[in-house]
Amino acid sequence: MWREIGHRKLNFMLGLLSVSVAIACLVGSLTLLKANDVATEKILAEKQELVEKEGAALNDAMRKITIGLGFNALILPEDQDLNEFYHNNTLSKTMPEEFVDRLAKSRIVTINHLLPTVSKSIHWDEQDIQIILMGTRGEVPLMHKNPKKPMLDAVPRGKMVVGYQIHQQRHLKKGDKVKLLGKEFEIIETNKERGTVDDSTVWVHLADAQEMLHMQNLINGIWALECHCAGDRISQIRAEITKILPGTQVIERGTKALARAEARATAKKAAEAAKKREEENRAELKQKQEKFSAMLVPLVIFGSGIWIGFLMFGNVRQRKNEIGILRAIGVQSTQILMLFLGKAILIGVLGAAIGFLIGFYGGISWGELPVNAETSSQLFSFDLLLISFVLAILLSGIASWIPAMLAAQQDPADILQEE
Repeated sequence: MWREIGHRKLNFMLGLLSVSVAIACLVGSLTLLKANDVATEKILAEKQELVEKEGAALNDAMRKITIGLGFNALILPEDQDLNEFYHNNTLSKTMPEEFVDRLAKSRIVTINHLLPTVSKSIHWDEQDIQIILMGTRGEVPLMHKNPKKPMLDAVPRGKMVVGYQIHQQRHLKKGDKVKLLGKEFEIIETNKERGTVDDSTVWVHLADAQEMLHMQNLINGIWALECHCAGDRISQIRAEITKILPGTQVIERGTKALARAEARATAKKAAEAAKKREEENRAELKQKQEKFSAMLVPLVIFGSGIWIGFLMFGNVRQRKNEIGILRAIGVQSTQILMLFLGKAILIGVLGAAIGFLIGFYGGISWGELPVNAETSSQLFSFDLLLISFVLAILLSGIASWIPAMLAAQQDPADILQEE
């Protein structure tokens, strides 16, 4: 057998190539499908992570935007003249500070954040500039809801945050000590330009503002952020708040902030839709690959079997004289049979090994995964390796069986007479 292989190398190499191609197609197709599953999981995990990161970033951006644009609703004393507020952006009427605590302890569902404030337009004598003084104690959490991260940090007692136009005109900077209405403050922040009334606003702690304006235990507004209510939002909010706080009125503010919130929700939906499209595209790609493999692999295996059969028939014809001489000197037909089947098994074993390696690493490469030890160990299947060897041996053996039987059953006398 070995001598015959060495003598007819081309015949042996063509048979080996045929089996290798068949096994490579089978292993490559299955490995490609498995690699695509792994790649799909990785891509979808990255997409999910990206969606979560973008969602967190959008939430954070929304918080900052809302600070700059204002909240969505403003609760005011019932007798507050809205003309005055819209004209000067300040409030002259007051209500008890405990209103905000009462609202926080209620089970209101249409808002998420509460911010009690005192605001008044005053002349800052020490700096000789007209400002809006805003006092706030920071957000008041709603007792019945999970605590949410504040949208606006409270200004500590004795500290001050200064709007853009004020610190630009008076050359104020962070860390400066200033006096306002005879009370000393340290500037802890100077805001960037916002293009709103905030640029002319000075923020201090609510208690400091109440003390300077002689409004102890009083506020003149509660800013609130609404939730996503169905239908007429402001009507729902008004009905719920005025039921809890008689003697108040509610106006809707910060429609830009609401638009930002809707944009954020739209962006999140777009990210989720992109992830879903990726899932559908990957599933469609896998389905196409499965259909293609289901047609290609059987055709290649069948074609390889036919090719091996033709090669073996040709080999038998080429070796007809040798077979006749071997039979004439006493070599049995079973030995002749085993000679051809042994060669077929050898072709199957070597073809399986070569085909498996080519198909395995080819499938990884086509599957958009890096060819490395980690990927190889992740995709390697001992069952597929075993199937490859069994299939290759069966393919080569079955294709060679009929030519081998014909060779073994030939009468040496007829062969030698032909010569």
